[in-house]
Amino acid sequence: MNTSQPSAIYSAHDNERFFKESRKSASRTQFERDRARVMYSSALRRLGAKTQVLGPSSDDFIRTRLTHSLEVSQVGRVLAKSLGCDPDVVDTACLAHDLGHPPFGHNGERALNELCVDIGGFEGNAQTMRILVRLEPKVTGPNRRPLGVNLTRASLDAVAKYPWARGEGPDPKKSSRKYSVYADDMEIFEWMRQRAPRHKRCLEAQLMDISDDIAYSVHDVEDAIQQRLANPAVLLSADERQKIFEASASWYGGNISADELDAAADRLITDGMWMDNYSESYSAFAQLKDVTSQIIGRFCTAVHNATRETYGNQPLHRYDCDLVVPRDTQAEIQLLKATAVAYVMAPREFEPLYLQQRTILYDVVSAFEETGEQHLEEPFLTAYRQANNDGERLRAIIDQVASMTDHSAQMKHASMVGMVSRFP
Repeated sequence: MNTSQPSAIYSAHDNERFFKESRKSASRTQFERDRARVMYSSALRRLGAKTQVLGPSSDDFIRTRLTHSLEVSQVGRVLAKSLGCDPDVVDTACLAHDLGHPPFGHNGERALNELCVDIGGFEGNAQTMRILVRLEPKVTGPNRRPLGVNLTRASLDAVAKYPWARGEGPDPKKSSRKYSVYADDMEIFEWMRQRAPRHKRCLEAQLMDISDDIAYSVHDVEDAIQQRLANPAVLLSADERQKIFEASASWYGGNISADELDAAADRLITDGMWMDNYSESYSAFAQLKDVTSQIIGRFCTAVHNATRETYGNQPLHRYDCDLVVPRDTQAEIQLLKATAVAYVMAPREFEPLYLQQRTILYDVVSAFEETGEQHLEEPFLTAYRQANNDGERLRAIIDQVASMTDHSAQMKHASMVGMVSRFP
C-alpha cells in the first residue's frame, strides 16, 4: 500500500472484517472496497424513492434520501481529505447514514417505532446498522449466516452516530430515542467497538454527522425556497425571525439561544451569504444555487480551521481528536434547520397526508401479521421462518416494511389492505 495515502495511518485492526474473506485484488484498499459495497447496495438505490423533507413525487427538483446522501458524501469527502483521515471511510459512512430510514421519512420512523415498542423500538440509525451487518445480501458466514456487506471495523464504526444500544448512552433519556444498534445485532457491534472509548464517536463518524447537518440545513432551505414554501426575505423580518426562533426551541431545544440565532442571521446577511428575495427566473435560480454553495463552503472552512487550530496539521483519524465546530457555525446551521422546520416540516405535521402515511404503515404491518409468510419476500421471509417467537417474527415484518420506498408502501397497502391511497 502506498504510504502516502491516508489509509496508511489506519491499523490492521481498523482494516479487519468481522468475517474474514478470501483475498481480493490488491488494486483497491479495503476502504475503497467498503465504499463500493455501499454504493452498489440495493438499500442505497431504494433511497431514490424515499422522502427527504418533501415527498419524492412532489417535484423533479426535490431532493430524495439518495440525492441527499450523495451530497452528504461530497461534503464529508472534502472535510476528510482536508483533515487527513481516509476519504473513503467517511464517504462510506455518509452514503450509508440514511439507509435505515423507512418510507415517509421521520413520520414513518415514528409510526414504526410505535409498532415496535415491545420489541426494542425502531430507530433509523439502528436500522442502518442492521442493514449493513445483516439485511443487505452480500456476504454469508458459517451456516449461511447473513452478514450484510461485512464492512471493515473502521468504516462500520464511522456509521455509528450514536455508538450504544437503546437506553445505554451517556444520557439515558436521550439514548432511549437515539441509538445505533438493536439487541440482536450486538455481537458485530461489540466486535466493531473493540478498543473504542465507551460512548465516544470516532472522528469519521463526527465528520459524517456534521456533513449531514451541513447538507440538509442548506439544501432543505434551498428546496423550500424553490418550492415557494419560504422566501429568503423571512430573515429580514423581525416577526418571521421570531417564528424561526420558536421553531428552533420547539424542535431542537434551547442549546442555541434566540439571541445567537438572531446574530447568525445578521452575519449571513452582512457577509453576503443570503438573498433578499426569490423569483422564478434563471438568474434567481442561479443566485440561489450560488448562495447554497457559498454557505456550504463557509461551514466546511470554519470546521476545518477550528479543528486544525486545536490539533495542528498532522493527519487525524479515529480517536485522535474530536471535531471542533465553532459556536457561531453551530448557530448558523441551526438557523437554517429551524427555517426549514418553520416553513415546511412543522406545518406538514398537521396535514391529513401525515396521518394517511402512518395509517398505511400500521395497516401494512397488520396485514403481514395476519397473512404470515404469504406476502413476505427474501431475506425477510427466511428470518420470519427462523424466528423463535412473535417478537422475532414482528421484527422480520418491520424489516421488510422499513425497506420499502414511499411508492411501494402505497402499492403494498393497496394490494394487501384493498385501499388505494392517492397522494399529491
